[in-house]
Amino acid sequence: MTTNTTFPAVFSQEELDRFRRDTPGANNVTHLNNAGAGLMPLSVSRSVLDHINLEAEIGGYEASAARADAIHAFYELAGRLLNCKPQNIAFTASATDSYTRALSSIPFSPGDVILTDKDDFVSNQIQFLACQKRFGIRIVHIENAPEGGVDLADLEQKLNVLKPRLLAITHIPTNAGLVQPVAEIAAVFNRYRALTPGHTWYILDACQSAGQLKLDVEALACDFLSVTARKFLRGPRGTGFLYVSDRALAAGLEPLFIDMRGAEWTDKGTYKQQEGAIRFEDWEFAYALVIGTAEAIRYCLEIGEHRISKQVQGAAAYLRSRLSEIAGLRLLDRGPALGGLVTFTFDKLSEPAKLFEALKRDRFNVVPSYRQFAVLDFDEKDVKWALRASPHYYNTRHELDTFAEAVHKFSRQPA
Repeated sequence: MTTNTTFPAVFSQEELDRFRRDTPGANNVTHLNNAGAGLMPLSVSRSVLDHINLEAEIGGYEASAARADAIHAFYELAGRLLNCKPQNIAFTASATDSYTRALSSIPFSPGDVILTDKDDFVSNQIQFLACQKRFGIRIVHIENAPEGGVDLADLEQKLNVLKPRLLAITHIPTNAGLVQPVAEIAAVFNRYRALTPGHTWYILDACQSAGQLKLDVEALACDFLSVTARKFLRGPRGTGFLYVSDRALAAGLEPLFIDMRGAEWTDKGTYKQQEGAIRFEDWEFAYALVIGTAEAIRYCLEIGEHRISKQVQGAAAYLRSRLSEIAGLRLLDRGPALGGLVTFTFDKLSEPAKLFEALKRDRFNVVPSYRQFAVLDFDEKDVKWALRASPHYYNTRHELDTFAEAVHKFSRQPA
């Protein structure tokens, strides 16, 4: 196999060596499952373990009180990451947890419309179906453009005709490398909102884009943005956060099951919301993970989001080029822009188990995906399964070359 594609050189060899020294897992496996969970830097894992040890030594409540400044730093850092105030950030257990809390705050009535894209995360679509069953709302999908991604003209037409209660877009779907044109979507939504103020709320799922692409909630024009820390941000599992706009807060939106952290019980029959996005939090969560998430964001910001984005997208493009040379392999990524998720299939194979196990034996971390994870996308592409490889800035050209050679070697075996 040969290729003419150039591997990106955003970082110096000295920087790459430092990233890999900071990443113990890089010595054990070729980790190409950053869209599942990135390998944590040492500073992140140590910050989590240090706080757990402190809880063991002095008590959980006492430890959080002692580390109040470190906990508050999470909100400051998350605000810097998304270009918002700390008061607009709520800590959650995952991106799905964030998304559920935001969705539960939308004041649906029977007949309301959720307008969404066809390349959504499976849990989001299931939640929409649950809302349809419970509240009698309708789900309408935006058509895709010929090149992939939402058709902006269809989006604008459906916004103006349907006047949906909710617009829901996934920035980067978990099942493909597509990057939705969110800047253009924001422009369309802003034009619509100027004519129809106060009617439609906008949730943007940034589960795969946080830590991979620069996110600016002001430019994105969303009311809610859901994030996980475990993927390209390289934080611990069981962590996420939610951006809630000033507009949504001023309108009094709150999660369906608000608790004593999000509200004050003021009298027998009344309660008062907290002013900021804290109303979307629960009383109890793992403060060790809050501190770990803060450290992951700090690590990302110190490297530079634009540099990370350029390296990740370049590495993914390089890997697509290498894989495209393999006979019988079909790349599934398409769209006006492509991110760090590389998905492919072999039409001659009915399922991916043998390929996945062969790569696992060679210590490559990738993940299979199936039709039930993305029914609309997989049916449109006429595919039953895919394998997803997602490189990060700490992956080397040698690792990607070796991975491509391993896939090539497997492809030459009898079906």
